[in-house]
Amino acid sequence: MKAPQNDFTNAMEAALSIAQAVWDKSNDVPIGAVVLNADGEIIGKGGNERELKSDPTAHAEIIALRDAAEKIGSWRLEDCTLIVTLEPCAMCAGAILQSRIPRVVFGAWDEKAGAAGSLWDLLRDRRSLHQVEVISGVLEHRSQELLKKFFEGVR
Repeated sequence: MKAPQNDFTNAMEAALSIAQAVWDKSNDVPIGAVVLNADGEIIGKGGNERELKSDPTAHAEIIALRDAAEKIGSWRLEDCTLIVTLEPCAMCAGAILQSRIPRVVFGAWDEKAGAAGSLWDLLRDRRSLHQVEVISGVLEHRSQELLKKFFEGVR
């Protein structure tokens, strides 16, 4: 499902700022994520830290989910929305399902590892106990451009 750009634009702007800070700080792949509560307030933030922490699980989504869960004192994020600059991978999709997040909003598709509709669709798999509303394409071009610039510098 593609949402109007203005529905989650401010939250995606925050995620993009985190992604840029990740690149500036650690030269990790610039991916940022925020978790919104039911009132639309940011209660969790995360940026990709795999290189920084030498941790294969330190994806932006995982860090943002942990931050939000710690702030509310519960692993159940049932009234929250995850906003992330890149389509979640299979690991992150699993964490999203386990946290009971009802909605994920992302910017750019990940044709190589995406698990929210491009390569796999784990978040909406009818066999799961929990299905997630997926909204794609919010500030998609900006998310793609940031990643493109990063990978051009790597090559």
